Amino acid sequence: MNKKILWRAVALTATIAFAGSLVSFHARSAGVRGEVLRLHVIANSDCDVDQQAKLHVRDALLAQGDALFYASGDIAQAEQAVALRTAELEHTAQQALRELGLHQSVRVSVGTAFFNTRSYGALTFPAGRYQAVQVHIGDSVGENWWCVMFPPLCLPAATTRESVTLDAVLSDGEMRVVESNPQFDVRFRIVELVQELLERLRGE
Repeated sequence: MNKKILWRAVALTATIAFAGSLVSFHARSAGVRGEVLRLHVIANSDCDVDQQAKLHVRDALLAQGDALFYASGDIAQAEQAVALRTAELEHTAQQALRELGLHQSVRVSVGTAFFNTRSYGALTFPAGRYQAVQVHIGDSVGENWWCVMFPPLCLPAATTRESVTLDAVLSDGEMRVVESNPQFDVRFRIVELVQELLERLRGE
């Protein structure tokens, strides 16, 4: 076998291996998206006052602690529990805004939403559609704050009762996805491009 044929064989083998790895990565990414409930607080605008208000609303919601973040054992129950409390969450957010002398509207929605690849601490969540609780403040055109609401990664490790952990709801392969570094793993970008294309097709 001459060198040209050998290099072609090596290249083909590498391509097939990468393609297989990408398919597996894509499947595991879908698994991650299916087990995570995200919380997003979307500011009225990017001005300093509105960004500070966003963080104040965030703190008010996180202060709910166990009552909001530890009531459920799986994502379906978590989503259902929050859906029953949207009016309460809206009231909490509005009260937080009034403390700052602001009277912007607040709307809490529970459903699916598209998100690009984002890192939360040492964890990375691949792009795609997630179940999400979104807190819309005013015009909701400002930079958002986000965290993982279920499993409850928003709160400190010290809690008043035992909570569901991320590795309890994700498989070993899915945990390897969220623990990967997107700066060194091109598969995150490929998955993001595919998901963005699907999102554009969804909107047509």
